[in-house]
Amino acid sequence: MISQLNSLKEKLSSLKPPSNEKELDETRLKYLGKKGEITLLSQEMRNLSKEDKPVAGKLLGEIRNSLETVLKNSKENFKREKIEKEIESEFFDSSLPGLQPKFGTRHPITTTMDEVVDIFSGIGFQVEEGPEAETDYYNFEALNFPAEHPARDMQDTFHLRGLPLLLRTHTSPVQVRAMQKYKPPLSVIAPGKVFRCDADVTHSPMFHQLEGFTIDKAITFGDLKGTLNLFIHKLYGPATKTRFRPSFFPFTEPSAEMDVSCVICKGKGCRVCKQTGWLEILGCGMIHPNVLKASDINPDEWGGFAFGMGIERIAMLKYGIGDIRHFFENDLRFLGQF
Repeated sequence: MISQLNSLKEKLSSLKPPSNEKELDETRLKYLGKKGEITLLSQEMRNLSKEDKPVAGKLLGEIRNSLETVLKNSKENFKREKIEKEIESEFFDSSLPGLQPKFGTRHPITTTMDEVVDIFSGIGFQVEEGPEAETDYYNFEALNFPAEHPARDMQDTFHLRGLPLLLRTHTSPVQVRAMQKYKPPLSVIAPGKVFRCDADVTHSPMFHQLEGFTIDKAITFGDLKGTLNLFIHKLYGPATKTRFRPSFFPFTEPSAEMDVSCVICKGKGCRVCKQTGWLEILGCGMIHPNVLKASDINPDEWGGFAFGMGIERIAMLKYGIGDIRHFFENDLRFLGQF
């Protein structure tokens, strides 16, 4: 048997590598298949003497390893050649850069909210937060919305079934909580989510607001105007003009709405501002005495102003976005611009 192994070793040493996959399979079956030469010789090992087994076993292992190496290398060559042919048959420019992974970006609402908070924090306002599920007292009554008051119709409210709670319709409840928590003088902003039963191109059932207020002695409407003018000039640029129009809010008296010169046409008149040159930006006013009394603050000693703005509105004007629904549709093409 050892002579047979030596003959097989010499035979395989001069064996030419397979030229294709068919020859590869034929060579493998011829020597390593169930009835292959190497397999049959392996089966005869049990008939050898104890002296011949180690010699024959070592020789058989060398033959097997040598053949398997040849077959493995041939198989890898065939695979590589196949890939090269596929590449050659298709257009492939190896000088082109690889695919770049897409990186996430900050959402425009987050960016705008952070910018607004930074502006007011820079002039001394502290940031406060409150619960999104509120009681009727904090959302309405303490803000001078008595029961059956028609002003409640201004708010399309989500009430929580089976609970004495509602989803807050504005961030103004945080104003009451802050006034109860701290003693004046006090300047606070309250950013957060709010909820109203309304949805179209300019309204969303969930959106973001920022409420702000200041309480101090000898506060005037001029302090309110100066604070908001500073905010607008920092946000939209010093050339932006502002105006205040009389309005109504239950929790402020007098009340006003603030307009800015159209950031799209710079006040010349366009489709966005409906040719008026002005865009409404926020509501504001002097804090109503009843709101101060609800938090045990003496309105004869202290006064204050308050303002509230929709962050989506601020962002739409800042970035020239025409539909509020873009903020919530999660279209990567839209979000990637920011």
